[in-house]
Amino acid sequence: MTVLWFFYFIAMNLITYILYAADKRRAQQGQWRIRERTLLLFGFLGGAPGALAAMKQFRHKTKHNSFWLINTLGLCWQFALSAYLLGL
Repeated sequence: MTVLWFFYFIAMNLITYILYAADKRRAQQGQWRIRERTLLLFGFLGGAPGALAAMKQFRHKTKHNSFWLINTLGLCWQFALSAYLLGL
């Protein structure tokens, strides 16, 4: 179970980071955007560190309190599950 969680966690963070980067690029180019619901869902369901890193690096969605709240809550449960699985 721990190995499965590790690969899931890594994949979700990479995907989430890429989604935030793509959305920022599309915003700058005036193209269609990725739904906020999708960005929040990916962050909450396993990609919170990737979401928070992308928010900071690309200065994207940083003024939206909902993004900080949902991603921080996701970060809490993701780290709690990781600690549990590692026996910490």
